[in-house]
Amino acid sequence: MAKWDNMLSMLWMLRSGRKLTAAQIADSLEISVRTVYRYIDALCASGVPVVAESGHDGGIRILESFKETPLFFNSVELKALVDAFKFAQGAGYPYVQELEYALKKVENGLQEEQRHDLSRKQSSLDVVSSARPPSVVPLLRELEQATNDGRTVRMVYRKANAEQAGEREVDPYGLAYDRNEWYAVAFCHRSQAMRTFRVERIERLESTEARFDKPESFSASAFFCEQSNQRREADGPLTVIRIAGQPDTLNAVCGHWHMRHYLTERTDREARFLIDAPTMNKYLPTYLMTFGTAIRIHEPLELKQRIQEMAYGIAKHYENDAD
Repeated sequence: MAKWDNMLSMLWMLRSGRKLTAAQIADSLEISVRTVYRYIDALCASGVPVVAESGHDGGIRILESFKETPLFFNSVELKALVDAFKFAQGAGYPYVQELEYALKKVENGLQEEQRHDLSRKQSSLDVVSSARPPSVVPLLRELEQATNDGRTVRMVYRKANAEQAGEREVDPYGLAYDRNEWYAVAFCHRSQAMRTFRVERIERLESTEARFDKPESFSASAFFCEQSNQRREADGPLTVIRIAGQPDTLNAVCGHWHMRHYLTERTDREARFLIDAPTMNKYLPTYLMTFGTAIRIHEPLELKQRIQEMAYGIAKHYENDAD
């Protein structure tokens, strides 16, 4: 067990209120008595009031006035916390400032050795942030608050390519971060159906006095998957699709908003999908044609033949054009 894990285990043993001898602690943690006393010194340096009493009724204990547990993290755990902050910052997480304050509290509670190790390792990873309107953060906060309060909101929303924005009232059920964008999943009063709204397209948002009850089992991510499944052309047997290509190209194929829900297996050089034949024939040939020779369809045969027919048709269309 790592040093910090042993120290934390020893701390919890002592917080039980019992007096323990160094030998008892050493036997429980499978360490030496000398190591136990080193850990006691480290705990005292962290502000833990550990008392070692000698004599027949003696032992090691913690003063009852002690309330808080010091923070014991190994170097990888500390780096993971800082990296998680960077990803949250890059995603436009609405509470990134509070998260930064929390990390500062963690850092202030570290021992000097841990703090030095953290500063040495935290600069090895960066996340490139996407440019977002400054209004997105307060909108995310307001939407989340409305979700928690079960309060209907009125918003002015501009659809993609729409000339004018429209006003509507919605019951926000949750927020989702998908494909580098924030979405509000809400019940729209105007359409009387569940809808997704890109947060950066909300031009104005205000709370109303109306209330709603969100289903307890609702999940924004599950709703996104369900929406994708509803776009299938038919129910019934699914077809295995095997696509080979370079890792970067397969990343693009697998990351497609529709395709990623059908992905079943992925290696560096091949991706497998399960999808019904009508959906495959309607959407996939045109989409996969955009990758040209960067990918190769291994199966099914009918998909390969359909792409061949489309490629042949395009070639025939231009074969008589003058140079």
